[in-house]
Amino acid sequence: MAAAPSPAPPRILLAGDAHGRLHQLFKRVKSVNQSTGPFNALLCVGQFFSPEVGEEDSPPGDLADYLEGRAAVPIPTYFTGDYGPTAPRLLSKAAADARGFTPGGIQICPNLFWLRGSALFNLHGLSVAYLSGKRGLGGPGCYSQDDVDALRALAEEPGIVDLFLTYPLLVPLTKLDGTNEWPAGVVNGADTSKVPPQVLEPQGYDPVVAELVTEIKPRYHIAGTKGVFYSREPYVNDSSLHVTRFIGLANVGNKEKQKFIHAISPTPASTMSSADIHARPPNGTLSPYVAPAKSVPVEDTPKRPAENTDLQYWRYDVKRQRQGQNDGSLLCFKFTSSGSCPRGSNCNFKHDEEAREHCQRNVCFEFLNKGKCGKGPECRFVHSLTEEATVRDAKPRSDRRPVESSCWFCLSSPDVESHLVISIGDGYYCALAKGPLVPEHVLVIPVEHFPTTITMPAEPEAELRRYKNALGKYFEKQGKTAVYFEWVSQQSRHANLQAVPVPLSKAASVEKIFHLAAKRLGFELLVVNPDGDANQGRELLRSQYDGKSGLFYVELPDGTLLLHMLGSREKFPAQFGREVLAGLLSMADRADWRNCKLSKEEEIKMVDDFKQGFCEFDPAE
Repeated sequence: MAAAPSPAPPRILLAGDAHGRLHQLFKRVKSVNQSTGPFNALLCVGQFFSPEVGEEDSPPGDLADYLEGRAAVPIPTYFTGDYGPTAPRLLSKAAADARGFTPGGIQICPNLFWLRGSALFNLHGLSVAYLSGKRGLGGPGCYSQDDVDALRALAEEPGIVDLFLTYPLLVPLTKLDGTNEWPAGVVNGADTSKVPPQVLEPQGYDPVVAELVTEIKPRYHIAGTKGVFYSREPYVNDSSLHVTRFIGLANVGNKEKQKFIHAISPTPASTMSSADIHARPPNGTLSPYVAPAKSVPVEDTPKRPAENTDLQYWRYDVKRQRQGQNDGSLLCFKFTSSGSCPRGSNCNFKHDEEAREHCQRNVCFEFLNKGKCGKGPECRFVHSLTEEATVRDAKPRSDRRPVESSCWFCLSSPDVESHLVISIGDGYYCALAKGPLVPEHVLVIPVEHFPTTITMPAEPEAELRRYKNALGKYFEKQGKTAVYFEWVSQQSRHANLQAVPVPLSKAASVEKIFHLAAKRLGFELLVVNPDGDANQGRELLRSQYDGKSGLFYVELPDGTLLLHMLGSREKFPAQFGREVLAGLLSMADRADWRNCKLSKEEEIKMVDDFKQGFCEFDPAE
């Protein structure tokens, strides 16, 4: 039998600064889509909104037609940045209506999404990173240091970023002297006969973006602001075998008729062979950059308010290690917050029991670590080490990070059965299930006390993907594949995503048996991601979930997500996922975990056996 043909790579349109000329932009997109499409998405860089001031409470020019339904955005469109006189008001309302962190964009109107801050998301199989905003003194239109640090953390993760979207053009690191005079070194080593004169002008460059490009090493870097189209020859990255293609785009409707829209169709790096990834085009050049010797800070830029501030602290240890702050005088966040640290004696930071006790009393970690807190009145934690001040300064319980001493899954809780833990990462840890359905029944659990994995921030979500990839390889070695499911109710306390391995011979039957079981109970499971991209499916679910409703979802072996949203008074069987898989595996007697309890000695042996096989795949090792 002939092998099935590989799916066609996604087709993406790129556009430069729209400056509010949305009718002209989308007319061109519609024409291109009809003549040479279909295209999967449009990515816009630069200033999307009009520089003109609109009437009070009304968006200027073309935008109003799309927001009020008189015109339609032809294909899914994603834009970066929040600049323009009316942009802050419009986008702050959209942000207020959004639920949780949405790396794949906050919807402004049908088919139009704002990429806020910085993140990495999956777009039709492509790994897309972005930095939304430009260098400045803070406020609307400017990126923050947190945004930059998040991208630097992403740069350390395995895998290749396909596209990197930024507002400013990049600058080489041959002259990072703290001044505003940046050399136009993007053309270093390039064919200068093909370089537009505007590219050689020193204005419009950003050293921070240059650093990020050298660290992230994307296959495509897309930028605007220079007002011209410039496609540089591919260049080879330092310490990496794949090349980067830089594309600068002109403004929409520019009088010079410079190209403001460009089409690409890159095959996702995750599906490419090693030979294709490492192929070098004949016109390739050396990198125009030298490796950064130190970080270029975002001077005087206030941090962007986080959706859940305490969950941002996971960056502390990784960031400080990169910045060389590892003299042992600073506290280890993981130990201080959870009581354990996977680095053990190899950790570069202090494991202080007294600091941990203060942390359990809701004392601010930044205050413990630095003696001061930069968040000011926005901080929800206590800024004193005395018991009296802790009581006096304590915020209402609803505003504080919960300290769950009786939670089964909090690593700091005396009730946690730590002998079942098999791996501890930054944002997630893995443990074997109590009363497992099968011996390799795994729970993937947030380190922080969080009611569902769906509303976790983007950085732990990336770690969750790494754990799922590792478990997939481990199960595959045994001739099995994983089925993941999670039940979320209004009474949910600490999330756990369950992973149950099933034989490959039964993988094709999983979807059918879940649909059949749901039908018998009188509800329907809806398909979230028909294309079977599990990462994209989770992002869709994360962007749409309001954090208030109950839900059940299952991820099938082929990556398809099936979802049931619970009604306000709906009673849902807590063991539904386990019961269905027990039927699939002909283990009806093991549907209830209480019938499958083991002695502690048996559990310890089960964990040891699992670790021996899993250690070669464990992302935390």
